Amino acid sequence: MKKTCEMGGAVAKRLTTAQAIVQFLECQYASRDGEEHRFFEGCFGIFGHGNIAGMGQALEQTRSFPYYLARSEQAMVHTATAFAKMSNRLRTLACTTSIGPGATNMITGAAVATVNRLPVLLLPGDIFASRNAVPVLQQLESSSTQDVSVNDCFRPVARYWDRIQRPEQIFAAMTEAMRVLTSPADTGAVVISLPQDVQAEAFSCPDEFLHKRVWFIPRQRCDRDLLQKAAAWIRQSTKPLIVAGGGVIFSAATEALSKFASQFKIPVVETQAGKGSLPFDHPQALGAAGVTGTPGSIRAAEEADLVLGIGTRYSDFTTASRTGFQNPGVRFININVAELDAFKHSALPLVGDARVILEELQQALSNYQAESAYQATTTRLRAVWEQEVDRIYHLQHGPPISQGEVIGVVNDLSGPRDVVLCAAGSLPGDLHKLWRTRDPKGYHLEYGFSCMGYEIAGGLGVKMAAPDREVYVMVGDASYLMLAQEITTSVQEGYKLNIILIDNHGFSSIGALSRSCGNEGMGTEYRYRKEGSLSGPVVSVDFVANAISLGAHACKVSTREQLREAVQAMHHHDRTSVVVVETDYGQHVPGYGSWWDVPIAEVSEVKSVQSAYEKYAQAKQKERHFL
Repeated sequence: MKKTCEMGGAVAKRLTTAQAIVQFLECQYASRDGEEHRFFEGCFGIFGHGNIAGMGQALEQTRSFPYYLARSEQAMVHTATAFAKMSNRLRTLACTTSIGPGATNMITGAAVATVNRLPVLLLPGDIFASRNAVPVLQQLESSSTQDVSVNDCFRPVARYWDRIQRPEQIFAAMTEAMRVLTSPADTGAVVISLPQDVQAEAFSCPDEFLHKRVWFIPRQRCDRDLLQKAAAWIRQSTKPLIVAGGGVIFSAATEALSKFASQFKIPVVETQAGKGSLPFDHPQALGAAGVTGTPGSIRAAEEADLVLGIGTRYSDFTTASRTGFQNPGVRFININVAELDAFKHSALPLVGDARVILEELQQALSNYQAESAYQATTTRLRAVWEQEVDRIYHLQHGPPISQGEVIGVVNDLSGPRDVVLCAAGSLPGDLHKLWRTRDPKGYHLEYGFSCMGYEIAGGLGVKMAAPDREVYVMVGDASYLMLAQEITTSVQEGYKLNIILIDNHGFSSIGALSRSCGNEGMGTEYRYRKEGSLSGPVVSVDFVANAISLGAHACKVSTREQLREAVQAMHHHDRTSVVVVETDYGQHVPGYGSWWDVPIAEVSEVKSVQSAYEKYAQAKQKERHFL
């Protein structure tokens, strides 16, 4: 059936609900700063009972709208999420599934997208709207209502949720879905549940619904009086500090931030989502903020009398569980497109787009500069930190080698526009501190939900969004074992990934956290059961054989020199490559004095737990509420 996105008169065509949805998705565009992008670049799907005859038929029929086959429903949502993040939320992918487990497998992915404020459209199949054949296969029955299915589980993790009981309902549902998906403040996972009978039901679809529609992304300006007040607060400060969050990058405000920080000589620290807001060698860049912060950023936060938060939601990792900002007179100014975040920490809220507000605030500040002694401190702290990074990069530890050395090798051999990607375990903290980012999109961490298994699927999404960049997926053995099968998808679709698989035989990050809580790390190492506990020899997994079986090149290395050779060889491979490197489970990149609130058992018969609780209770006294 021929379809175009041209404007036309009031004509209707006979379509199934699924066909109308697919044609609608093809014609949605987003525009910002005069640049127009097709918003949906295709649809991932795993077909089964509940979508094969509806969405499956529509996608097969509409060949101009790309369909991608995934191996896991959770993974395909991660891929769409990473694609949207790499695209600065101006493009995304849709995902369709069967009913029952196919649908609920997407819930974790939906949570990742919503927590990280990233747009994805999920189209899970649902039970019959007609209710004449109940219970259908994979239906969860309720004794109190017929108006519920497992898809209702998406409600808490979706920014918008709807169920289509009649074909005509898609007119309101899909336009509302687009409003949310293209909203800088309200975006996240959108879930449109599609009963399988309604998907296949035909109706007269107005041609107007299928016309090209452009959704304009505004650059909202803040209140003028508040802007002037913010400028006055900054002028009064002696130790100002900028906290750069993901909103800086989403707004394409990195150049504006660089000019602002350079002109006023204000140091900048970066959240996980905001890393890359400045290149690592920028004179005002103090590096990672918060729990996983550098010594310079931790000190600057402790002493700051004014904090300018830009596009950050102030997670506990950013604020060191609200112990990071210790100056008794500290005040906050928050630039954020979302009111929820702009008002945090009793801040002066500048609600709007990061780039335009920074540009206007720069004009309002005029000839202000931070004090010369403060500038000198920033310069000194930067130099000390670069020496520490060099030390960690070249520890000459082992074998097994250290994780910091692995990061150093990959960083050294990657190009300025290449992307490193990670999500969970000890790697995010080490990467946050150590990775020398040179490009605003060169650092991709999912650390809002810290979802194990995101890494390889997310790497695929990044590569799909930016096929001209090399993508280095850094993943621990525990995450790899949870969700590795999208290696096959990357091979099938021709998207080459460079996967660095760090094998430390368990959950190194949580093992260290367990011991910091006074425990012994139970359940955090991969060991055989011995005498009733998991304390036997290490369980060996042949990751090389596994990766090869999924279609990748793969090899195992044990020394720093071998790792360098293997990473260099990746550049010449024609498909996804996996390099497995064993690292020392007990060797960690140091912490530098920051704190994270992880409650310790208040009573215990174990002396080490009692000691840990005493330290915890003392540290918790530094938490502040900023009322």
